[in-house]
Amino acid sequence: MSRPLSGVRVIDLSRVLAGPWATQLLADLGAEVIKVEQPGAGDDTRHWGPPWLEHEGEKVAAYFLAANRGKRSVAIDIASVDGAALVRSMAAGADVLVENFKVGGLARYGLDSASLRAANPRLIYASITGFGQDGPAASRAGYDYIIQGMGGLMSLTGIPDGEPGGGPMKVGVAVADLFTGMYAANAILAALYRREQTGGGATIDLALFDTQLAMLANQASNALVSGRDPQRLGAGHPNIVPYQPFAASDQPIIIAVGNDRQFRRLAKILGHAEWADDPAYATNAARVGARAALVPMIAKIIATRPAADWLERLESAGIPAGPINSISQALADPQAVHRGARLALGGGALGEVPMVGSPIRIDSRRADAALPPPALGEHGDLLREWLDEATLRDFRERGIVG
Repeated sequence: MSRPLSGVRVIDLSRVLAGPWATQLLADLGAEVIKVEQPGAGDDTRHWGPPWLEHEGEKVAAYFLAANRGKRSVAIDIASVDGAALVRSMAAGADVLVENFKVGGLARYGLDSASLRAANPRLIYASITGFGQDGPAASRAGYDYIIQGMGGLMSLTGIPDGEPGGGPMKVGVAVADLFTGMYAANAILAALYRREQTGGGATIDLALFDTQLAMLANQASNALVSGRDPQRLGAGHPNIVPYQPFAASDQPIIIAVGNDRQFRRLAKILGHAEWADDPAYATNAARVGARAALVPMIAKIIATRPAADWLERLESAGIPAGPINSISQALADPQAVHRGARLALGGGALGEVPMVGSPIRIDSRRADAALPPPALGEHGDLLREWLDEATLRDFRERGIVG
């Protein structure tokens, strides 16, 4: 069965996470992705270890592996005249180009959108930056941690002020980068669809800062509607109660009551069926207002029994609940095993690479690229499509290509 993006060629000039996350998704969907990296160094994340994956003299950081499945790597010095010309030649036959250089950084090499789309009007050119192509912050570099702070997310994440350990925290994975990558992939797919109708390419402008603001979702809406900034609630929910972890006698569990019917069943399980008819707790709006009184009462009861006991009771009653797993526990969960969350991709210079696979299934088929993450310059022979043997040998001797 043909994959949805079979025949689509993507030139990936991006590094670190947001751009590579977008192009990995395109590779999973069947696109041919050619990752262009700097000879000798490559993507910064190749060196962001430990931990490392080592195989027959090759060594690469685990970070790099997470975002570069399904790609072929060629090493080209785009800062050289010949290297830039080579990438321009590649882009002339490409469908998509993704880059995350600073605004205007590629224009000096003739690798900007205007130059490449003049030569290839069907090209979809996606730029991913910290703050977008215009505005007072456009020239600033964008880093996920900074964006989480500037974009409001850290004001919502962490322990409330005044409590032990209180203060803002970043999310444990680079969510601004990851969301930007997902938005970029969606924009590219939309542009490919439009190109089928119009024949023309597109220039896509994606910013981490814009994405962070957009992904505030209900919290941004809360602020806009109420005129007040939401405050940190630790692991609580600003709009729903009870919807947070509670410590059982042996370990914490999460109870997520999403409506009043579920709360009625929870109250009965906790031995306080009367709560469901008490105006102070009967509706979610009332429970949000009574958070400070209700949550400690629930916590005191949950602490009397082990987690497994509560989870069995809650599941039987149809009340959403679950454990707080480590990553290893999550990947070993029977549901994760059944769905095939873990992959082991081999056949490349890095040997067998353990990975978490794509969550996408189309017509019951998992959308996982067949290729493992590449070693730096592993697929240099691809350059024979653009260079004759003598020129390729000369470029390698001069360090233009790896």
